Amino acid sequence: MQDILYRSNPWWEENYSFEGITRNIYLNEMKLVFENPDIVFLTGLRRVGKTTLMKSFISHLINHKKIEPQQIFYISLDLLALSDLSIQDILKEYRTLLKLSNSTKTYLFFDEVTAKKDYHQELKNLYDLESVKIYASSSSASLLKDKNAYLTGRQRVLEIMPLSFEEYLNFKKIKIKKSESYLLKSYFEDYMQSGGMPEFVKTKDISYLQNLIDNIIYKDIIAHNNIKNEQTIRDFYKLLMERSGKQLSLNKIANILDIGADSARRYLSYFEETYLIYTVKKYGKLNERIKNPKKIYSADIGLKNVVTGFRDLGAVFENMVYLKIKSQNPRYVYENGIELDFMTENKTLIEVKYNSKLNKNQEKLYEKIEANKKIRIQNIEDFLKFL
Repeated sequence: MQDILYRSNPWWEENYSFEGITRNIYLNEMKLVFENPDIVFLTGLRRVGKTTLMKSFISHLINHKKIEPQQIFYISLDLLALSDLSIQDILKEYRTLLKLSNSTKTYLFFDEVTAKKDYHQELKNLYDLESVKIYASSSSASLLKDKNAYLTGRQRVLEIMPLSFEEYLNFKKIKIKKSESYLLKSYFEDYMQSGGMPEFVKTKDISYLQNLIDNIIYKDIIAHNNIKNEQTIRDFYKLLMERSGKQLSLNKIANILDIGADSARRYLSYFEETYLIYTVKKYGKLNERIKNPKKIYSADIGLKNVVTGFRDLGAVFENMVYLKIKSQNPRYVYENGIELDFMTENKTLIEVKYNSKLNKNQEKLYEKIEANKKIRIQNIEDFLKFL
């Protein structure tokens, strides 16, 4: 145990400074809530950078906030060696090792916190009874659900997304002069193909994305939910990726895979809970949102491309716009068989057409729909302006 704790917390014994690429958009959000007592949950797709963000923030606490390194504790709770220990057991080992009393303010970073069955109640006890600031991560939305409401009013959630285009350029160490802004289009086309998973952006190793998909599907869906027919789940994901940017008929997918409609709905929820996909409801009243099919988007365009191949660039482009506006809770517009792409919660209508234009019926609906603002994104230049 002592060896694990020291290896997990190198700042206890040596100067520590984060040497990776900082994702300032999320680091700044963590800084904003630092003084707030809430437990901060970092969520999102596996390998999207949650652990790296924790290490980056720890470096900030040590080097800028001047917090004593021994008051900062990081541990990955899914380590096999810790499987029989509770969070409280692990913390007792930490405090005993460094001779820290319960009254000493500590900053706790629990990676993959959902590996511990009763973590909700354990975190509540820590929050209520001890002098701590807690950060925790999870790659499963379902396991974060607090059925007993232990953490109600005590938590806030920060979802970490794949790299944006600006971050992609940063990770690639690409700096473009204003006089060479024409190069942005070429780099954006590369981004359309690779997506924004940090490790893949650095290595370009296609097997990395394939293994990531396999690991998520097997560990977080098949094994976690005790599913016997593995191939059906893998085929289900392929069908989802092929339908990215389209309205999803679960009945059709159920027929193709020869499974029940209830099974199809359940499988869809599994993929949402692992952050591999997002779904978008129809814009309109509650009953319309419930009864109409959802549209589907991939959490990362590189993951979609590794499954379907780099084709249907219109769907790729629309997916990228969705990821850009996801935080604005967009819905799709559908009226009399005519569809427009997005209406955000602040009533901004956004229509995406990759190197094409609206047809006559879409144009009429686009003009007719009431919105506070209307935006057309028809090419890469429009997207870059939209940034």
